[in-house]
Amino acid sequence: MKAGFIGLGNLGKAMAKRLISQGVELVVWNRTREKAQELGVDIAESPASLLSEVDFVFLCLFDSDAVKSVATGKGGLLEGECEGKVIIDTTTNHFEAVTYFHEVFKEHGAYYLESPVLGSVIPASLGKLTVLVSGEKQAYERALPYIEKIGENIFYLGEPTLATKMKLINNLALGSFMATIAEALAFGEAIGLSKEKVLEILSAGAGNSMVLNAKKEKLLKEDFTTHFSSALIYKDLHYLQDLARTLKRPLFMGSIAKELFAMTFPKNMDNLDFSAIYRILKEY
Repeated sequence: MKAGFIGLGNLGKAMAKRLISQGVELVVWNRTREKAQELGVDIAESPASLLSEVDFVFLCLFDSDAVKSVATGKGGLLEGECEGKVIIDTTTNHFEAVTYFHEVFKEHGAYYLESPVLGSVIPASLGKLTVLVSGEKQAYERALPYIEKIGENIFYLGEPTLATKMKLINNLALGSFMATIAEALAFGEAIGLSKEKVLEILSAGAGNSMVLNAKKEKLLKEDFTTHFSSALIYKDLHYLQDLARTLKRPLFMGSIAKELFAMTFPKNMDNLDFSAIYRILKEY
């Protein structure tokens, strides 16, 4: 099996390493070449040259602007040999942008699968991500053997934009849970309990969740090395606000959570793990 991979940030690198460990021969491209060299695999000179070598390409980028640049910029994917190729885009995109991506790749003879993932670095390294997929079923069935190497739970939603919209809805819960857990921990310490005791009680009570279980050690040790950054959850919740606007629905918890994560930017904490919101909330 052979595939391409573009975007070697924290999550992308974990996914790429997982694919390599599962026997996939990867060809990679990354704006910062040094990050690609760490993997010890072939490095393409451009997204276009990468696409000419493989039939399947994973994308894992920061946002829709980055995807558009990789697709349509100089040396971008659309300048490569597109006919019959499948683009598996795991980026959390804006729901309006993915409509464009589906159309522009189709115009060039390629298939675009919006395939946002639920989960971060650790589940990615274990092949235990949840993957939501929208796009043509034929392309999905062809790509499934590759997707199964990174995902434990895979949901094919079919209709374009559904996977992206559902990912944003998932991150409504993710961002709200993380902010609530951080605030609860800060309050528990404020009444005189140790951090360990507060987290123990939350784990045995209403706070028990995948989010708490995933972030407990980070909160205990205040080790906020990045698995999923505040900048990313802020971006996702902003996209969600745009979705709420198009649906003409209010967005209560997501909007509050977004503004809390916005507080990380002036403190230069936006690129830390999003569990570092605890530091912000503990100050008050």
